[in-house]
Amino acid sequence: MPDIINRKLEHVEIASFEDVDGIGSTFLNDVILIHQAFPGISFNEIEIKTRFFNKEINAPIMITGMTGGRPELGKINQIIAEIAEKFGIPMGVGSQRVALEKPEARESFIVVRKVAPTIPIVANLGMPQLVKGYGLKEFQDAVQMIEADAIAVHLNPAQELFQPEGEPEYTISALEKLKDISKSLSVPIIIKETGSGISMEVAKLFSQYGFKNFDTSGQGGTSWIAIEMIRGFRRGNWKAESAKIFTSWGIPTAVSILEVRYSVPDSFIIGSGGIRNGLDVAKAISLGADLAGMALPVLKHAIEGKESLENFFRKIIFELKAAMMLTGSRDVNALKRSSIVIMGKLREWMEYRGINLSVYEKVRRRE
Repeated sequence: MPDIINRKLEHVEIASFEDVDGIGSTFLNDVILIHQAFPGISFNEIEIKTRFFNKEINAPIMITGMTGGRPELGKINQIIAEIAEKFGIPMGVGSQRVALEKPEARESFIVVRKVAPTIPIVANLGMPQLVKGYGLKEFQDAVQMIEADAIAVHLNPAQELFQPEGEPEYTISALEKLKDISKSLSVPIIIKETGSGISMEVAKLFSQYGFKNFDTSGQGGTSWIAIEMIRGFRRGNWKAESAKIFTSWGIPTAVSILEVRYSVPDSFIIGSGGIRNGLDVAKAISLGADLAGMALPVLKHAIEGKESLENFFRKIIFELKAAMMLTGSRDVNALKRSSIVIMGKLREWMEYRGINLSVYEKVRRRE
């Protein structure tokens, strides 16, 4: 089996330099925010602060977990963490399995808290590891390693299926085990997909087990199936040809946000997957997300350097505030209640899935 540390580096290389982004659609183009010609507010009044569990954050934006495991990746994590700290927004790290199994990989994660002492940090482990024997000890270690405020448990069955070394282990016993772990763990658990979205059925299932924090990571952003396809072709792996026909597999981001909010109205939702600008952030929140999550564009700008990443976030925040100004939304709660029109394929999806528009409107606005 190829070394897990080298695999992490290859993942970043492919995500950054190969064509693996936007293969599917987020359906965010089917969401129209209603322009208000007289917003009733001044641009300088707009307040974008909100909360991430028990911490105040400066914007409803999260850098979702991506990487770690090698010194080069630790440098990327450091740059991202420094900018996240500067802007006062939460940050997640990539899967810490590598650091639990390879002690030399720990520093590439530990550096995040060293340079970002105040922001919310989110740890990360995969659901299949519960089947492989991980328990409370490993979860506590992952949290303590970076003094995390929460831990994401990632669901990546599509990636695992097509990964040459994949472990597609998703049994109910793992969910039972996670429920037991949650009773003793000191931080909240976020159920996170990895590019294929969370459906109503999955959201309801996890809610029944007591989990109501979700990171949608829908279709339309980075395709991890495409990443594993490229890795497969490089190795002459037989799965690569099959992966090719599944690269756009998944639930579009707009759909996933909508389905999770509709099926678990009191959930905390990070809307991610193909969020590429401040207007996307505004649309995700107006659809039902509490925060919007971003990964790949952050990675690409971090590779260019701190100044590039800082300029990127200044632009994102301006675009978000511009959308809020033009919808008459003084703060994030007002944006959640702003008027929208749902059109095209997203509207068709709602009809096919039996999502009642008037009921959805009430839960979207948190009424």
